[in-house]
Amino acid sequence: MIIDASTYIGHWPFRRLRHNTAEGLISLMDRNGIDKAVVSSINAVFYKNCQEGNEELAEEIEPYRDRLIPFATLNPKYVAWREDLERCVEDLGMRGLRLYPVYHKYGLLERESSELLREAARMRLPVELPVTLVDPRQHHWLDVDTGLPLNQVLEAANRYRENVFIILNAKTVSPIIERKGAAAPPRNVYVEMSRLSAVLNKSIQAVISRLGVERVVFGTGMPFHYAKPALLKMEILDIKEEEKEAIYWKNMAELLGLQGG
Repeated sequence: MIIDASTYIGHWPFRRLRHNTAEGLISLMDRNGIDKAVVSSINAVFYKNCQEGNEELAEEIEPYRDRLIPFATLNPKYVAWREDLERCVEDLGMRGLRLYPVYHKYGLLERESSELLREAARMRLPVELPVTLVDPRQHHWLDVDTGLPLNQVLEAANRYRENVFIILNAKTVSPIIERKGAAAPPRNVYVEMSRLSAVLNKSIQAVISRLGVERVVFGTGMPFHYAKPALLKMEILDIKEEEKEAIYWKNMAELLGLQGG
């Protein structure tokens, strides 16, 4: 069993994406032996009203609900986010949030963010936070040129202890690894491993050592990234098979409340 914590469908404004439909994503999953995937709308990142992207997402994945698990994209600065959140959960069956503070120009510690995070905690919705979507070194001039600071995520996790935060697409986790003693990472932070290394500086192993294998989840970033590198990292990771199973699917299944994956 494999559950991918990090996939997307929709149009990327700055270059062509292939396999960026629900059908295309399922074909990539089949090709790579991935059983289920958490998915959100790329369109929702760029629409003035994120909810239009959430509605499109729910409609497009309807034939694949047994395999695709929708996460809502919301902007706490948008006036109607409360109504949108309720609809996403109650009517559209979304199982979590995927937030973009850098794209939507807010901080996780601002008042509006705290209100959204409190509602997410009340509804028991995991909150995924992509550090980047694409490499900012090669960004289009209209795209953002920076990533979400991990120290901001850690500070938010310390403040909002009832929330679960899942860090996606991080290439470095130094703020997590290097914290010592009283500044140890909070227990409500999880890390998706697709962009970390298993060989050179062994950052996946460092995260496991620091957080525990139970707080690392598998992801690919499809269709922005190929799935094979993440799968290869898991193959060569020098840990027990039951620990790999935890990363591959058990940790994410527990966060999502999935029975038996």
